[in-house]
Amino acid sequence: MAKVMKTGHSADERAAKHLYHFIDGERISGESNRFGDVFNPATGGVSAHAPYASAHEVRRAIASAKAAFPAWSATPAAQRARILFRFRDLVEAHSGELAEIVSREHGKTLDDARGSVQRGAEIVEFACGIPQLLKGEINENVANEVDSYNIRQPLGVCAGITPFNFPAMVPMWMFPIAIACGNTFVLKPSERDPSCGLRLAELAIEAGLPKGVLNVVIGDKEAVDALLEDPDVAAVSFVGSTPVAEYVYNTASANGKRVQALGGAKNHLVVMPDADMNQTVDALMGSAYGSAGERCMAISVAVAVGDETADELVSRLKPRVESLKIGAYDQEGVEMGPLVTGAHRDKVRGYVDVGVEEGAELVVDGRNEAVPDHEQGFFLGGCLFDKVKPDMRIYKEEIFGPVLSVVRAKDYEEALQLVNDHEYGNGAAIFTRDGDAARNFTSRVQIGMVGVNVPIPVPTAYYSFGGWKRSLFGDHHMHGPEGVRFFTRQKTITSRWPSGIREGADFSIPRTR
Repeated sequence: MAKVMKTGHSADERAAKHLYHFIDGERISGESNRFGDVFNPATGGVSAHAPYASAHEVRRAIASAKAAFPAWSATPAAQRARILFRFRDLVEAHSGELAEIVSREHGKTLDDARGSVQRGAEIVEFACGIPQLLKGEINENVANEVDSYNIRQPLGVCAGITPFNFPAMVPMWMFPIAIACGNTFVLKPSERDPSCGLRLAELAIEAGLPKGVLNVVIGDKEAVDALLEDPDVAAVSFVGSTPVAEYVYNTASANGKRVQALGGAKNHLVVMPDADMNQTVDALMGSAYGSAGERCMAISVAVAVGDETADELVSRLKPRVESLKIGAYDQEGVEMGPLVTGAHRDKVRGYVDVGVEEGAELVVDGRNEAVPDHEQGFFLGGCLFDKVKPDMRIYKEEIFGPVLSVVRAKDYEEALQLVNDHEYGNGAAIFTRDGDAARNFTSRVQIGMVGVNVPIPVPTAYYSFGGWKRSLFGDHHMHGPEGVRFFTRQKTITSRWPSGIREGADFSIPRTR
């Protein structure tokens, strides 16, 4: 929460570093006199004070991006790609440093953080192919002596608003492709863990990116609204919760902007009776409890087909969840870290309370998890529910924490209907040895990203990421080919040259016959 800085802070707070905005290639101290605390989730201590940008500061960043756009958009795509190649190399060279920043401010394990940095670098690598990706189409002689071709051109100033759970990866879903296409960019990272976004911008400058092409402002709703409403911003990318995604989409669209807004999820994994149960349990442990469940692609619902399947699944999951090794990111062998803030931990704990009140069977209760020497950290143990019903809040709402719900379905058709009836349509998976069942599922499921014996079906960099229903607002998925289409607009040119023009006016449109 934002606050006005004043004297009288604790020793930890006084030792915390002061962050900054990154505008026109320079570190800029905040002028709004509003700051937010950035925590180390493992200790509960304040690690940094982040300035919250005023609308004026956001406009300053937009103005910098607008001034840089003419020269940057005119820069040949091959030259833009060379800068991105150098940026990719710097991201990989600094991957350990970036992962440390992610873990320190978000709480996820170092292995998980390294993986997220690598996935972001893969998007940068995809963007390095922009000369090929921007190639248009041409047809000669579409009418008598008339040629037609199309090209893709950048939009102008684009903005990205990113979530706390992937402070390295999600920004790299956005700005590398945007700037590769010739746009300039203003990034608003989550105020909970903004340092990684700032460091990425500095590495981009080191790679040779001209000043003003990429700017970073830290802030809350005031900064967001300034981006959504400013007439000089042409497009907005967002990843976060569904209520905020809908707000971003409606507000930015009303102000004439192109918008891709990725929202929440309630990802199901359907367990068929013939599934390899060892593989299934391993998959659920990683996908439900990895990153403490703070992933939009986390599996939070396991749909077991048949009571026998459900009984075996729960009996195998119970000891695994109970034995999860929970601790700080820098501790040896840790499988799950803390949640990002104390407030979020309390919110997730409250959902577990609600599940118990609604009558679900709490098989594993992680609400009172304690980590020695980290008693003030934001830790919550893994929680496992059985016999969850579709009318329960823990089934309907996104919890975004280490809570897995097992729902029992009498047959495959009921399991499929459960997935399709949910308001979210981000990701889903089926675990089975039956090819017919898998093919039927992938064809009929109303979901944007589907896995077959793959629990987290996140597309690789050269495909695109996005859900259906209330998991996505807008027409374009993120990164990959859809990212290029989102950050460009098509222009079609029809031409005829004087040497072949006949005398006399033609009052009809060009035609093929």
